[in-house]
Amino acid sequence: MKKILVIDDEEWLREMVHLALQQKGFEVVEAENGERGIEIARKELPDLILCDVNMQKVDGYHTLSSLRNEPATASIPFILMTGLADHAGMRHGMELGADDYLPKPFTIEALYAAVDVRLKKVTAVRQEAERKLADLRENISLMLPHELRTPLNGILAYGEILSSDSATLQPQEIAEMGQVIYHSAKRLEHLVENFLIFAQLELLGSDPQKLQALRKETASPASLVEQQARAQAERANRPNDIRLDLKDVPVQMSDEYLGKVVGELVQNAFKFSQPGTIVDVELSGAGEHVVLVVTDRGRGLSPEQITKIGAYMQFDRKMHEQQGLGLGLTICKRLVELHGGTLSIQSEVGRGTTVTVKLPRASRQ
Repeated sequence: MKKILVIDDEEWLREMVHLALQQKGFEVVEAENGERGIEIARKELPDLILCDVNMQKVDGYHTLSSLRNEPATASIPFILMTGLADHAGMRHGMELGADDYLPKPFTIEALYAAVDVRLKKVTAVRQEAERKLADLRENISLMLPHELRTPLNGILAYGEILSSDSATLQPQEIAEMGQVIYHSAKRLEHLVENFLIFAQLELLGSDPQKLQALRKETASPASLVEQQARAQAERANRPNDIRLDLKDVPVQMSDEYLGKVVGELVQNAFKFSQPGTIVDVELSGAGEHVVLVVTDRGRGLSPEQITKIGAYMQFDRKMHEQQGLGLGLTICKRLVELHGGTLSIQSEVGRGTTVTVKLPRASRQ
């Protein structure tokens, strides 16, 4: 049985709404003001809240704001009831996170319709989240065993040698084995990080409120892009193979996620190109968008490979030992799409690949 909390300082209205909803099979709890409503919402965690705007002590806007700022109550559907449904008030309520407005006076049919729409939307969002979670489990079950085994094999094999034969090994041999263990562990760390980000993004995509909170901005991205690009060049032992052309254009993506996108794309460019060939990284503005372009002169991808980018897809795994392309590109593509952008790939086998990212441009304050 769905539970609905009704918050209003007019007793006759609470009783009317209570009776109407009860006849529809809902469990109803009441609060006579916003202060009491916040307490009951925290305790009862209702499936939906109907709240008057104009009340003594704590009004509907403050009630809404308080509940939206608490993790346990932030996602509860919230309908504001008011006899003063002006555009400014409605806009303010929506900015605070209201799901709907119910103008007073309202009919029983209007009440039922508003409640029904909100609860159906919550059900749809939950079902979509469950579907994404099922897809996520399937993707991880397909990919995780192989991806974890590869770096773990290096760690376990050389760890065993070091523990059993250390007395007979030369210092140079021990150092080389230590390097292999270190690089395998770093690859494993990167893999786990990518899986966690992938899982987070898949679940975020079905939660509009969390998705909105995700969209922050980087006011001066050029230095961040340069830092990430040069770091990847150093890791690939190719510091002279990077060429940058960066314009400082504010972008609608946090520095954390922008850094992740740049790092993954530049890392892939170095992985799949030969030492001595240039990797270009460009950042510029184009109207309402910020454009990031990463170009390599490597082995390239076929049209079939480009269309099959997915979390469980590794291109030519038997032929090429480098791993992580499928998941890394999938994370980049998902991150860009969640921020209202696009990621496209142009490639020719044997000649190289160009990845173009377009993101919304942030307005300077």
